[in-house]
Amino acid sequence: MIEKVNIKRFFRATRKLTVPGLVSHITQRAAGKEPLFIEDGDYLFMLGLLKEVAQKYSLQVYAFCLMPNHVHLLLSPTKENLYDVMRDLFSRYAKRFNRKYERKGHLFGGPYRQAVCFDNGYLLAASLYIHLNPVRASIVTDPLDYRWSSSRLYCHEKAPSSFVDLDFVLNVLSGPKSNKVKNYSRLLKHGSKMDTGHVLEKEDSIERFGSKLKAKFPKIFKKAEQKEKINNPFNINLLDIETLEKQIEEMINDPGPNTPKSRKAKKYIIEQLLARGFKKTEIADRLGISRKTVYNILKSSI
Repeated sequence: MIEKVNIKRFFRATRKLTVPGLVSHITQRAAGKEPLFIEDGDYLFMLGLLKEVAQKYSLQVYAFCLMPNHVHLLLSPTKENLYDVMRDLFSRYAKRFNRKYERKGHLFGGPYRQAVCFDNGYLLAASLYIHLNPVRASIVTDPLDYRWSSSRLYCHEKAPSSFVDLDFVLNVLSGPKSNKVKNYSRLLKHGSKMDTGHVLEKEDSIERFGSKLKAKFPKIFKKAEQKEKINNPFNINLLDIETLEKQIEEMINDPGPNTPKSRKAKKYIIEQLLARGFKKTEIADRLGISRKTVYNILKSSI
């Protein structure tokens, strides 16, 4: 259980966290501009694999969206086996895809990315964001028209039975099932009109998207935050994105003298950015300091 609502998520591109019950937003993309899916049979094969590995490894799947060149999954393992699950899923798909289309080389552009979710508001925003991918890519104008996501399951009170656990996300909303479905549909419809950004390019896109939704629907998100919290086995406290940006702006505009206090403040900001998946070179550019300074601050025992 968690108490503080400013705990959102923890981003990982390389070193993965694999803890039972930990909710993760997984993204995987094709190498370069190559497609991951060419025809309907490819999408169906990936969905079949996802269902199979979910059953094989006791994986809880909450939402998915298969895009032409990338994949979004919202899930949690029930055992300490997330790495094995994802390796099985993506390696088997790549092997079949390469054989089918007589191609060689890596299908995926590196290891999958993981954003761990500790907050009900972020969980809700992540699910909506995943379902809005086809709208953002201008494939459809209505997310419910896209065949290769779980969006339609969420927006029908009597959705057919599937391997996707809808209730885990819907239960952060209040009221009977009909109200939950109605409110989720409202959020999805409003989100379709918003500029959501791209999480594969900017790691804080979902946080920004969630902040906009919260400003528009404060009662829905306030009630979501009052519900039982999702699993948080770590003591990770992330500032909300607006507070972090304010601190960054203050540091840049008034860096002050180079004192232990100022270096401690810089180290805190750097750690916050690292937790969101920013590279040290990107942090140096953003803070207007050298990469060497970033390394030195992180190594210091302040």
